[in-house]
This record gives sequence, C-alpha cells and structure tokens, in this order.
Amino acid sequence: MGMVRSQLSISLDGYVAGPEQSQQDPLGRGGMQLHEWVFGLDTWRAQHGLTGGERGVDADVVEEMTRDVGAYVMGRRMFGGGDGDWDESWQGWWGDDPPFHTPVFVLSHRPREPLVLRGGTEFRFVTDGIESALRQAREAAGDRDVAIAGGASTVRQYLAAGLLDTLQLHLVPIILGGGERLLDGIAPRLEQVSVVAGPTVAHLTYRVLR
Repeated sequence: MGMVRSQLSISLDGYVAGPEQSQQDPLGRGGMQLHEWVFGLDTWRAQHGLTGGERGVDADVVEEMTRDVGAYVMGRRMFGGGDGDWDESWQGWWGDDPPFHTPVFVLSHRPREPLVLRGGTEFRFVTDGIESALRQAREAAGDRDVAIAGGASTVRQYLAAGLLDTLQLHLVPIILGGGERLLDGIAPRLEQVSVVAGPTVAHLTYRVLR
C-alpha cells in the first residue's frame, strides 16, 4: 500500500489562497502568485500537454511530487463546484484533458455520475466523507500513492483526522495578508524530512506524526 501525501503552495504568512475567493476568482485576490513558480517548468507543462519549459531544481521537485500517484482526492471547490449546486454539464476547472491521468475522488454534498475525460482522468463524486473517499482512492491506487490535492479545507480535514503521511509545502516569498490559512484550528505534529531551495521557492517536506 502506498503513502497518503499532500503538497500545497503557501505564502510566508501561512495562506494557501488569497482573500475574496469566488467562483470567478477561486484562488482569491493575489492567490495566483502562489503558483507562478510552476507555470514555466517543463515537468508542469508536460503534464498539461505542452512542450518546452525550464529544467532545474523546481522541475525536479514537481516531477518527484507527481511520480507514482495512483489516485487523487480533492474538495468540491478544487474540482470547480463552488458553494452552490453544480450543473451536471459542468466539467470543473480542468478542461477536457485534466493533468491527473488517474481516478480523482471529489468530496461532494450531492451524488453525481462519474465524469470520464481525456487522458485517463475520471472524476468520481463521494458523498459519505473523507474516510470513504480515501478508502476508494486507496483501492484505485493499489500499491501506488494517494495524493490529497486540496484545497486547504480538504487537506486540513485529513491532517486533523491523522490520515496524512507526508505534507510538502512550497513556501512562496509573498505576503497575502488574508485568505484561507492551511493550519487554522489544527496543530499537527510534523517532523522535517527535507528542505530543497529553488531559485525563488523553498520546498519543505514533513512527515506527519501520529
């Protein structure tokens, strides 16, 4: 059985999304800055069906964090559902060929038939909680890892429940001043595994102690 792991970009003041999140601006004001470090990397571009890009420490980190992932779990907002009910025709934020290429289990408040898209990505909607989603993801992943993709609320729930093995934070040198904090209301015990310094971002990996 593989590990259960998560990775998120985070600001210096602890936010993984900016203030004023909305359906039109899901990362909130300034939140896109958290992810700009990854957009020009060859590994990220290849996952999104693009060519070219930069190679270096950051690209190696992205390659490592996506290697051997057999299934993902994500929250409703990360899929693209927003706070209200989604239209059954809505396929989420990820387009016709999402970058996951594996089953993705979406935590949902209402049932929906699985959504099969190009490249091997299949969104499966889970209405009976985080443990059920993880159990189904483990079955789908087999011996490979399960990645808890986000957003912050989803990762926080898995941390609070003691279901996460490792947490990787990409520390981006910006101050958002508000938004959604990853560790609000919880105090997980973490043991540092590694620190990798990229050109602008520090990649911090922790083992989650139980």
